Amino acid sequence: MPAPSLLAVFAHPDDESLSAGGVLARHASAGARTAVVTATWAEDTPRAAELAEALRVLGAGEPRMLGYADSRVPGSAPGRPRLCDAPLDQAVGELVAHLRAFRPDIVVTHDAYGGLTGHEDHVHTHRVALLAVHAAGLERLYPDVGEPWRPSALYLATHPHSAVRAWGGHLAPTGKAMRTVPDELVTAAVDVTPWLERKVAAVLAHRTEVERGAVPGLIAALPPPERERLLGTEYYIRHDPVAQVPPQTELRS
Repeated sequence: MPAPSLLAVFAHPDDESLSAGGVLARHASAGARTAVVTATWAEDTPRAAELAEALRVLGAGEPRMLGYADSRVPGSAPGRPRLCDAPLDQAVGELVAHLRAFRPDIVVTHDAYGGLTGHEDHVHTHRVALLAVHAAGLERLYPDVGEPWRPSALYLATHPHSAVRAWGGHLAPTGKAMRTVPDELVTAAVDVTPWLERKVAAVLAHRTEVERGAVPGLIAALPPPERERLLGTEYYIRHDPVAQVPPQTELRS
């Protein structure tokens, strides 16, 4: 059975490598089509070039960028609104166009917290992605951006409470709160250690973030065993676009 195609939707360059680099590399290695849509930063910026290198390492094709401004870096997309300020319908429609063009079996995006750090762009990208996945399959929504397509599954990249033991010692000194979910909500815990070398190389390709001491910089400073402890498992919550249940004649809990 061929590996399912996968489209990852994340807020910033580097989110794709940190949150889903392992599954992207895993699916690409199995011959599946993979791609990444990035919500922020302009195509002619250094971070876009770093993203292109990371995607090359992961086998995920060329960058697909919505081109909105990072909410904390106004110069990330000159002349464009911040992602969180853009009309919601506009952002959803742009993502629907990518979904219908790529036609993935699986979509991966941020969880409702926006991951461990809860960055506002991550949270908003989660909202846009959920709306776009549902809209993409309805022919009367955004009829001008391609034929309808309904992905089979949507997975939200997350971290369970138990992951605090791994990440706590590294993020605690930064003062960042860690937003994790109860372990029982995690649908898939994917062992990506066979693809960890590629995942780490993709993370480190984001040199701007390494140099400024963001999470890729933290990863760069760690010995290999600690990198494996932090990045060797990726966690996801499955969120089905259409519930897989028999037809009903009443609402049931």
